[in-house]
Amino acid sequence: MVYDTDCPFTGDLRTQARGTEGMVETRTFVFSTEAEMDVVDITKDVADILADSAVSNGIVTVFVPGSTGALTTMEYEPGLVNDMKEVFEKLAPRDHYYHHEERWHDKNGHSHVRASLIGPSVTVPFRDKRLLLGTWQQIVFFDFDVRARERELFLQIVGD
Repeated sequence: MVYDTDCPFTGDLRTQARGTEGMVETRTFVFSTEAEMDVVDITKDVADILADSAVSNGIVTVFVPGSTGALTTMEYEPGLVNDMKEVFEKLAPRDHYYHHEERWHDKNGHSHVRASLIGPSVTVPFRDKRLLLGTWQQIVFFDFDVRARERELFLQIVGD
């Protein structure tokens, strides 16, 4: 697909490719998390938003603004969730000294390190408004912060 760089922005979050028409939609959703290593399966939330979208085929990127939350895919089951918590405690222990705390004194240096290891976004393809995930694969949000939070996630849906 060759993109037409002369195509003006139409104001309704649509873009055009030469010979075809593509769309971009931006959606958000808000949810609450618990403090310190809350892991939330957001697959159904993403699927529900796709079902309501005008886009049938493409990719969806889910993004968390902020530096103590992260997104990935994994098998969301209690054993693996506990394994992930243990791995992060080994990689970035709570009681370790973090230079970040010299600046803010908020005791969440480990939260930033942990979130940085995973990253703030995940992209998943979809077809006929259905996520193309594996049988045991879910989209999960990790909240590494030291306090409960209200989180807002952005979804960018791109396709036709």
